[in-house]
Amino acid sequence: MTTDTAVATVHPAWLPDAALAPLRALPSAVLLSGPCAAAARADLGPDVPVADADLVVAAAGGAGGVADLGVDGGLDIPAGGHVLVRTPDRTVVLGADDASALRGLYALARETAVAALTGSTPAPGVTTHAPEQPLRMLDHWDNVAVHPVMGQVERGYSGGSIFYADGEVRTDLTRVAAYARLLAATGVEAVAINNVNVHAREARLLTDGLPDVARIADVLRGYGIRTFLSVSFASPRLLGGLPTADPADPDVAAWWAAAVDRVYAAVPDFGGFVVKADSEGQPGPFAYGRSHADGANLLAGALRPHGGTVLWRAFVYDHRQDWRDRRTDRARAAHDHFAPLDGEFAENVVLQVKHGPMDFQVREPVSPVLAAMPRTRVAVEVQITQEYTGQQRHLCYLAPSWSSVLRFPLDGTRPVASLVARGGVVGVSSVGDDPFWTGHPLAQANLYAFGRLAWDSTLSPADVLDEWIALTFAGAPSAALARVRAALHTMMDGSWARYEGYTAPLGVGFMVTPGTHGGPSVDGYEYSPWGTYHFADRDGIGVDRTVATGTGYAGQYPEPWASVYEDVATCPDELLLFFHHVPYGHVLASGTTVVQHIYDSRADAVAALDGVEAAWESLADLVGTVVPADLDTRVRERLAEQRRSAVEWRDQVRTYFWRKSGVVDASGREVF
Repeated sequence: MTTDTAVATVHPAWLPDAALAPLRALPSAVLLSGPCAAAARADLGPDVPVADADLVVAAAGGAGGVADLGVDGGLDIPAGGHVLVRTPDRTVVLGADDASALRGLYALARETAVAALTGSTPAPGVTTHAPEQPLRMLDHWDNVAVHPVMGQVERGYSGGSIFYADGEVRTDLTRVAAYARLLAATGVEAVAINNVNVHAREARLLTDGLPDVARIADVLRGYGIRTFLSVSFASPRLLGGLPTADPADPDVAAWWAAAVDRVYAAVPDFGGFVVKADSEGQPGPFAYGRSHADGANLLAGALRPHGGTVLWRAFVYDHRQDWRDRRTDRARAAHDHFAPLDGEFAENVVLQVKHGPMDFQVREPVSPVLAAMPRTRVAVEVQITQEYTGQQRHLCYLAPSWSSVLRFPLDGTRPVASLVARGGVVGVSSVGDDPFWTGHPLAQANLYAFGRLAWDSTLSPADVLDEWIALTFAGAPSAALARVRAALHTMMDGSWARYEGYTAPLGVGFMVTPGTHGGPSVDGYEYSPWGTYHFADRDGIGVDRTVATGTGYAGQYPEPWASVYEDVATCPDELLLFFHHVPYGHVLASGTTVVQHIYDSRADAVAALDGVEAAWESLADLVGTVVPADLDTRVRERLAEQRRSAVEWRDQVRTYFWRKSGVVDASGREVF
């Protein structure tokens, strides 16, 4: 394990002063009067009269009409979106509301930075920017009190919480304001501020913690970010002294209604609740013989008069499974529990579904639940914090993974982004109080990319990376910026595939150390109650999830995917072991056998780290100028840890399968 060098100041991430400097140099007028006005003025400086302004930031209907701004009055501004109008005399940012206008200002900064990176000049005219998703949200797994096992931030790899310290909400929320500004620049518009595993101290945010919740909400509101709370389904018992939390009990409904009234009295623009129920020990409606629709609708009824939303997580499965039982399949669980309830959820319930059927593995098929509930608002959930993808010690740019999910035609025609367009996109935040926000400085790109892909899933991951580079290193001389761009693309474009290459193969997943989930342990979960197995024996490997002979999971998919995954001949190589148990000698579409692929890909992925390290080394002469010295030190430490861990992954996985199969690596490379 590496020991990171201390850093004295907080890194500005993708909004350094240089990213706003070109706009700040223009005489500007901010015609906003809501809570986001101060943020816009802070980034641009003092207002000048509109007649003298080269840059105007306004909200539709808030400036006496767009004609006063010298632009065409027929502009169609989409809900939650903005237009950028470039004329010979001025640039106008016009948002649907104050928050949209602020996001438009940051979009203009982004376009200006990308133009400097690429050497292009934005053309005059009107460009319209509309959010693809109504909900673009981050879930923080932060604990108010430090948990004895999970710590301050559950599955957090970037230090403590930016919201909490010493068992309380922080007095100084300056860091929260800086975070909200970063999020506004990506398009994120909502944040759940506490862990979905709601412990005793965190539960009280709903009651005696409301004044502090209101303080956080005040800060987030200034950047157009709505506040959500994770709540315990058992709150009426835990906090209200009731003998039950049964959704059918009138006293329980009354308790929730009163609790919600108090929340909105403290936070009038409160977003709603996030609920993890009947999952991994969390309480839920099953205890009372009720369905998840019963439970979600109870809270939805309390929130409805205020316009609030319930985000009800579909992560429900048997985590006390007998490892001998090959018929019970964790992958099936969400579909089994929720698909029969389609149409029974209230309109202000959003079912929050993990992007794959398991648990954020480096490679999973897209969850069939996302296409199985057309009468239910569904959101897709991804994990920005790298629990199973290197824990922000390994460089793993996740935008290609998320892009493949959002673009996947799950119902045969429409992409997932379209299927969830009534619900939205949710990500588990990667941020902590680390000076670089995300532990690994280059992992900032994942947080940035989440917001951008939630806004527009058609963006290419490479272009999003360009945006992040252009903003993060804004102000660098063009030749140096071109070198940084080339180096970072070399390091990051293929990093997800490279990480997969030295870790779990062909979709099998979960070859991690139990508890920490960091580092290799091929059999770590093979005999555990959590229901995640690879079933490797002397003859073969993989889980049979076919309808014909296995758990039947493949049959939960709509066509054509049910047939594609059912047949070993058509199942994609990268998911073969997720759907099929095959002999080690099974020949992949690539022409190599399963076991030789395991041998080769582990070794090749580690060898590819040579190029990653060389790319960063190529920037050594820029350290202290374009590349801050403390950032360089941290990146080098993380790259060294990645190599150490990757070698361990390679050697354990290759050795395991040689000992299990008895098949010699045809390349002649050393196997232990």
